Amino acid sequence: MRNFNSTYLKSDILAGLVVFLIALPLCLGIALASGAPLFSGIISGVIGGVVVGFLSKSQISVAGPAAGLTAIILTAIATLGSFETLLLAVVLAGLMQVALGFAKAGSISNYFPSNVIEGMLAAIGVIIILTQLPHAVGYDIANEGDFFYIDKESKHTLFTNIIDSVNFSHPGAIIVTIVSLVILISFNKLSFLKKIKFLPGALVAVIAGTIINEVFKATGSGLIISQEHLVNLPIPESMSDFIGQFATPDISQIMNIDVWIVAATIATVASIETLLCIEAADKLDPLKRFTNTNTELKAQGFGNILSGLIGGLPMTSVIVRTSANVNSGGRTKLATIAHGTFLMTAVLTIPFILNKIPLACLAGVLIMIGYKLANPSVFKHMWDNGKFQFIPFVVTVIAVVATDLLKGVGIGLAVSIFFILKGNIKLAYFFKKEEHQEGEVIHIELAQEVSFLNKAAIKQTLVHIPANSSVIIDASHTVYIDHDVLQLIKDFLEFGSKDKKINVQLVGFRKEYKINNSTRVTSIEASTEEAVNS
Repeated sequence: MRNFNSTYLKSDILAGLVVFLIALPLCLGIALASGAPLFSGIISGVIGGVVVGFLSKSQISVAGPAAGLTAIILTAIATLGSFETLLLAVVLAGLMQVALGFAKAGSISNYFPSNVIEGMLAAIGVIIILTQLPHAVGYDIANEGDFFYIDKESKHTLFTNIIDSVNFSHPGAIIVTIVSLVILISFNKLSFLKKIKFLPGALVAVIAGTIINEVFKATGSGLIISQEHLVNLPIPESMSDFIGQFATPDISQIMNIDVWIVAATIATVASIETLLCIEAADKLDPLKRFTNTNTELKAQGFGNILSGLIGGLPMTSVIVRTSANVNSGGRTKLATIAHGTFLMTAVLTIPFILNKIPLACLAGVLIMIGYKLANPSVFKHMWDNGKFQFIPFVVTVIAVVATDLLKGVGIGLAVSIFFILKGNIKLAYFFKKEEHQEGEVIHIELAQEVSFLNKAAIKQTLVHIPANSSVIIDASHTVYIDHDVLQLIKDFLEFGSKDKKINVQLVGFRKEYKINNSTRVTSIEASTEEAVNS
């Protein structure tokens, strides 16, 4: 438990509460879209929060059932013939992920360019906003009871659903959404509300939205939001009914080749989505910490093994819940574990209260999260970084929104690699690893051209520099430094070196550097703008 920091205890607990309120309908909706029992989504959410949260080295990532796996699960259940056989595939997928972790396959995440990750985050923000607009106005016929899934095979599409919602909107839901957004914006903009750390705006918005609908009911108003537009948590009538919601894998199908194919598919997709989300989570982390991705694969694998054994869906690290965690003040893994604990406790004790929460106020919370991810300032920032950063970023945004997460990121990655290879056809990077002891002076000499392909080696070197050392980063012979590497060095100056009391000196960069000993903040981008744009 050494990773827990009591400094953030209160904010982590409150962030966990907000993430729980968002995760609850997500877990139910993804289970519904997957053609699986609703309770299987809850099981996956609890394990993703408590078990994966405990085993993971990520301080802010939140795991749970993912929308990206719904189509795979839906098809797999039909192919394999039963949900219990799918559970066997989930267990095997977890074992494969653990093996990938021990094989150090997680290091592949170091080669995802930041412009692609930023594009993925912005695209997720756009998708969040678009998918929540129908819920915000009380019209969700294309995904009734679901909260984050686009049915591309029905006559209803994402955009036609938004158009239809204008004609079939519900005034009560619109009022709840507007009130929720006003509360959330107020907590973001008004200084006296910002100081109320013990009461996050998202929680206030949920409480206010629930009370408004209860007032509608009490007064017999025509603005009442009906049950299909509220959280819909299954309520068992007895303990035996509750226990009956758990399921076990059908071990007799272990020799079925289709089971192994489904397991390999789940393991591959879940691992890639997890690595993408972990890389994105590290960028969202205000404290700029690095996550051991190999450990993350092991944690996700153990989580999927347990989930499959007791009747849960496969899980990944999920950027929607992770973003909500960061925006709500979560700073350590306690927030993730708290969200899973709240989810388990609420299912056991107060499902009837949770079923009073309108989806409209939760949609308002998610719309604000989506706006923060796809904020226009993000697009301006990428534009200012030059065309080699901006074009892959925009392509990724468009591709993810138009297709799906994996295809979109793949397209963005291909475009990014094209520009990097075009601009760095004669790339050479020479780096000599040595063992160093505390108190020594360590020299790091950058090559003539440094691209994001060198990010992994530099990152590992900086992470393993011993405490109380002196480091000289020499760029005297360097004419090009990739934006990702510059950001990595800046984060090390601002956070990593401070935590380990490392004295850092920058030599030979385009302009003379001075390190402020009190903050260790150095404006790298400004002083190397020519290098990045060249």
